[in-house]
Amino acid sequence: MAQFETLIWTIHILLVLESIGSCIACGRAEYRIGDECCPMCSPGNRVHRHCTEFTSTSCAPCVDSTFLDEPNGLIKCKVCTNCDPGLGLKVKLSCRPSSDTVCGTLEGFYCLDPTKDGCRAAQRHSSCEPGQYISHTGTTSTDTVCAVCPDKTHSDGSLTSCQPHTECEFLEIEAGTPWSDSECGVASLPIAGIIAGVLFFPISIMAGVCLFMIKREMVRREILKTRLNLDPQKPTQASPDQEIPMLPGGNGNDSSPQHGQGVNIV
Repeated sequence: MAQFETLIWTIHILLVLESIGSCIACGRAEYRIGDECCPMCSPGNRVHRHCTEFTSTSCAPCVDSTFLDEPNGLIKCKVCTNCDPGLGLKVKLSCRPSSDTVCGTLEGFYCLDPTKDGCRAAQRHSSCEPGQYISHTGTTSTDTVCAVCPDKTHSDGSLTSCQPHTECEFLEIEAGTPWSDSECGVASLPIAGIIAGVLFFPISIMAGVCLFMIKREMVRREILKTRLNLDPQKPTQASPDQEIPMLPGGNGNDSSPQHGQGVNIV
């Protein structure tokens, strides 16, 4: 009876050891199917047919936007990741049979759920409010940082630094605010000054025309006088009151010329 029990325990121990041996017998590049340790398929391939006692594993490549990025004993490839623009993502590296798609962030977005090489979800950069400036520009991994404009400066929210308010030279129509610049204008003139300014130009033009005409007349007279002084022998027309002298031998009382004599008017 004791020998029988010993035999039973021996058989039980052998079965356990065999089971343990079966679990740890497959190598790192093998996978277990039943009692067999089959060679794994390389990255980019899946198992088409498992190995048997007499045949090795049959593999097939991943196709149609599927991949396997590690040595495996899988019969199906994994579906490639879709970079959803609705999540602020774009394709950084396209999917290949041996590697999944790597997603990056769209322009103006930063990553909320980073992965080893890419991102799973992103969010749009924050926009600064009017009266604030961009203290730190957003990146693919960080959000925009805004800060309030100091006194006497302004920004519409899109600037990286606040701009000083304009100092009005004449008249300030509206004071500057943290989100808008000062509004300047020209100082208003008195009504009398406006009227004087309007009348000044036509009067000046008329006065200039009159002076020009007077000057021209003076020059004309001066030229005429100069010509007379240079030609004193030139006869001039006698005036109606000028006395007409008689020729020698004539009768002073007779104003008629004698027959055969002529009268010269000096």
